Amino acid sequence: MKISEGEIKRLAEEIFPHQVKIRRHLHRHPELSDQEFETTRYIKQQLRNFGIKIRPLKMKTGVLGLINPQNRPAVAIRSDIDALPIVECTNLPFISKNNGVMHACGHDIHMATALGTAAVLNRIKKQIPGCVKFIFQPAEEQPPGGAERMIREGVLEDPEVKMIFALHTDPTVPTGRISIRDGATMAAVTDFDITIIGVGGHAAVPHNAVDAIAVAAEVIESIQKIISRETSPMRPAVITFGSIEGGTARNVIADRVKLSGTARTLNEDNRKLIPRLIKRTLDGVCRARGAKYELSIEAGYPVMVNHAAANKIIEESYTRLFGRRKVGETPQTMGGEDFSFFLQKVPGAMFRLGVRNNKIHANKPWHSPEFIADERSMYFGTALLTRAVLSKFGGY
Repeated sequence: MKISEGEIKRLAEEIFPHQVKIRRHLHRHPELSDQEFETTRYIKQQLRNFGIKIRPLKMKTGVLGLINPQNRPAVAIRSDIDALPIVECTNLPFISKNNGVMHACGHDIHMATALGTAAVLNRIKKQIPGCVKFIFQPAEEQPPGGAERMIREGVLEDPEVKMIFALHTDPTVPTGRISIRDGATMAAVTDFDITIIGVGGHAAVPHNAVDAIAVAAEVIESIQKIISRETSPMRPAVITFGSIEGGTARNVIADRVKLSGTARTLNEDNRKLIPRLIKRTLDGVCRARGAKYELSIEAGYPVMVNHAAANKIIEESYTRLFGRRKVGETPQTMGGEDFSFFLQKVPGAMFRLGVRNNKIHANKPWHSPEFIADERSMYFGTALLTRAVLSKFGGY
């Protein structure tokens, strides 16, 4: 029996007050990547309250909930669950109680939306011919992230997931609207650490030392030329050094400097090429200056590539629910997302959920200490995800 769009919206409206309570609890109690112990416990509690089965995982954090676990095939909804090391500077009555930790990227909205969708779909589970999986993933904000670990845990298997959906808040999109994009949408991320090893000495006799600070400055300048001179200008890429540490006193030549950086690209070939060029540049500069180096390439995220078939379901579902001209195009961004690992395994897409509302000052960028999201967005996200799942199962 087909569930009407009107019934979906009614069910989403019905669960919305509870979603607000969930979201505010999660916002008050944010936890950093791989430390989401209470968040995990709370999500499990909510799923049990809804009567949804929880499959045990070997991971210390993260949750897998299932509706109709005996049915095949499966559709999945993924939500990230971690927060950021940011001191919250909002006037919200449910401001973070964990000093220096904040949900400044909307993951609390993601979790509450996914939980609300779980509650709605569980109420109509007898009319769903397949399984619906709810993947609550840790450590999205901290590479190497939690997506690969959850995949290794088998969250996409038994039953096999045929399509996966995810959402991300967007403070540039007004509440009541969404945006989508086919293909490459978010960048590959490669984080790296470099230690320049010189020879310390007195500032008055630099010829008797190897100045690690001077070598580091040359390394930074030379690595920036990888983007401007060794990658195609038709393929966006960027390298940023976000941290430099070295030196102990103004009259002491530093023997060590540590650089931490990140490379971003929307092209997989560049993702593989840039680490090799970084190493080649380090070899050349350090050899020329008599220094040594250590290079650590951290595991990163691949390009996030949305599948057109999944976006078609999202666009059609939202249009049927809320009318035309409510779906925009997501711009490409050099931000990264480990949802990309799921999309390498199964078709799927991440849509942007509008949370902008100038009246309540919900217009600050992600990762801002003043970030606020319009809670009403959860109603729209829940209705959309509910219909998208039903649509994938042939309900429309």
